[in-house]
Amino acid sequence: MEFISAEEKAVLEKKRQELFKAQVEAQERIRKAASLGDLSENAEYHFAKDENRNIQRQLAELEAKLKSLSVVSNDDVPEDVVFIGHTVKLLDLDDDSEQLVHLVGQAQPPSGDSDVMPVSANSPMGQALIKAHVGDTIKVKAPRGTMQFKVLEIVQ
Repeated sequence: MEFISAEEKAVLEKKRQELFKAQVEAQERIRKAASLGDLSENAEYHFAKDENRNIQRQLAELEAKLKSLSVVSNDDVPEDVVFIGHTVKLLDLDDDSEQLVHLVGQAQPPSGDSDVMPVSANSPMGQALIKAHVGDTIKVKAPRGTMQFKVLEIVQ
C-alpha cells in the first residue's frame, strides 16, 4: 500500500475528473463521425476510437492506483518532526548549499516554476527524512556516495 497526503489525493481526483470529461468528448466525436457513414475510411472515427481506448486505459490505471492508496494526515505529528506533506529546508553538508524538498507519498515531476523539489517517501532521501527532527543530520545513500544533510526547518 502506498501512502500519500490529502493534497496528492486531490490532484489524482482532479486528474480522474479531467479524464472523465475527455472520455465524454471522445465518445461524442465517435458518434458524430459514425453518423457520417462509411467507417472503413473515416479517419476521424478511427482517431476518436483510439483516443477513447487510451483514455479508458488511463482511467483504469488511475482507478487501480486510487484503490491501493492510503491518505495519511500529519495533524498529529509533532511540529519538529518531518512527515509526508511537509516542505523541509535542508543544508547540504558537503557544499553548504540550502535546498527545499517536499516529502510526497508518490513520485511526481518537479514543476518548472518552483524551487521546491518533490521527494518520494520511498526514495533513499525520503526514507532518511521521514520522522527526522529539526536539527537532525541525515545520511542519504545515493549512487554517487553517501550525502549528509542537516534538517534546518519545516517550512510547511
